[in-house]
Amino acid sequence: MRTNRNITIVGGGFAGLTAAVTAAEAGADVVLYEAHHTLGGRARTAEGPYLTNEGPHAIYRGGPHWTWLRQRGLLGPLAPLRALDAAGLRFHHKGALRRTPPLGFLRQSFRKAETAPVDVDFRTWATGLAGPAAAEAAAAYSGVAVYHHDPGALSARFVQERLHRGSSVPAEAHFIQGGWGRLVDRMAARARELGVRVETSARVDALPTGPGTGPVIVATTLPAAARLLGDPTLTWESGRTVLFDLALRTRKGDPFAISDLDAPGWLERFTTQDPTLAPAGEQLVQAQLPIGPEQTRADGVAHAERLLDLGFPGWRERAVWRREAVSNGRTGAVDRPGTTWRDRPAIDRGDGVYLVGDQVAAPGVLAEVSFTSAVEAVSLALRTRASVATATATATSTSTATSTAAVLRPPLDLKRG
Repeated sequence: MRTNRNITIVGGGFAGLTAAVTAAEAGADVVLYEAHHTLGGRARTAEGPYLTNEGPHAIYRGGPHWTWLRQRGLLGPLAPLRALDAAGLRFHHKGALRRTPPLGFLRQSFRKAETAPVDVDFRTWATGLAGPAAAEAAAAYSGVAVYHHDPGALSARFVQERLHRGSSVPAEAHFIQGGWGRLVDRMAARARELGVRVETSARVDALPTGPGTGPVIVATTLPAAARLLGDPTLTWESGRTVLFDLALRTRKGDPFAISDLDAPGWLERFTTQDPTLAPAGEQLVQAQLPIGPEQTRADGVAHAERLLDLGFPGWRERAVWRREAVSNGRTGAVDRPGTTWRDRPAIDRGDGVYLVGDQVAAPGVLAEVSFTSAVEAVSLALRTRASVATATATATSTSTATSTAAVLRPPLDLKRG
């Protein structure tokens, strides 16, 4: 049984750093191990001159991590999107770029997630309400948040939550100025201020064991966690997406973003709201194009180039840098009909081991899943520690029990926004 006050965290991404700060604030002694030479995981921002995000781009104002970060002064400055720039959003529909989406799509996006069934696929449910054309357009639009080549085949509840929150007015989605790497830096600094020992370039190949070993929070990708814990059942479906980054010489009139409603795909000019992401006179475009099991990176790149041809005249001649990659199983969980977040791998793995990240049993959208699972894992770890300490103290003496209880802080509030 893991019983002492030390907490070990494996993985220094957004989930691992959230767990480290939360545990240290609650009085635990924390050590965090990160295999990479820098912290951040998929929340890293590449080093210049093009500050591309390697993982999540948006942070949702309605999410629980928004309040948590702001309370600690970690959120930092946000990249503002002016109304004039937001008007530069274009929709690719029926082979052409349009300024407005289909009316049926808008009506569908207004529906709250609670109205959608869990055990029916989104396509079937939305078709019954808005017709097949609006259902397909709505499913394609949600691809920006689900990173899946066929969102219509996923649970209606799962897709509708992302559709509704992603198209809300005013917008819930905001962007960290300078990229998510700036947020990571602030979180890491806070962790160190609280006494967290951070070890980078430190790969952990086996869980710490032995008498006095404290709780362990595994904050890695799900496949890495399965290897570390020796548990092949730790699986859950995720998306497969081509990530396409492009730097162009600036030209007036380029759109802010293009949402493909004919097939899931999203292309965005991130320097519209944050010019610091590229050198002066250049603009940074990032695209994500979900691909199916039989498709290749070339298919996703071709999709991006078709959208660029429509919305960015002369982009080939203006291009000064580009990068292409395939992200496989690294874009968060997707829920099939009949499943919800509760069916994903459990946070509590038993014997003081906890699993956190964006594919585990926690609610929310994108990074919210990582955040909520991290906070809950720390709460469970400290609650277990408190109960063991209290039991030991009671067996020894009433006075010792009283002093132990005074040291331990109350369990964390797990209310979810």
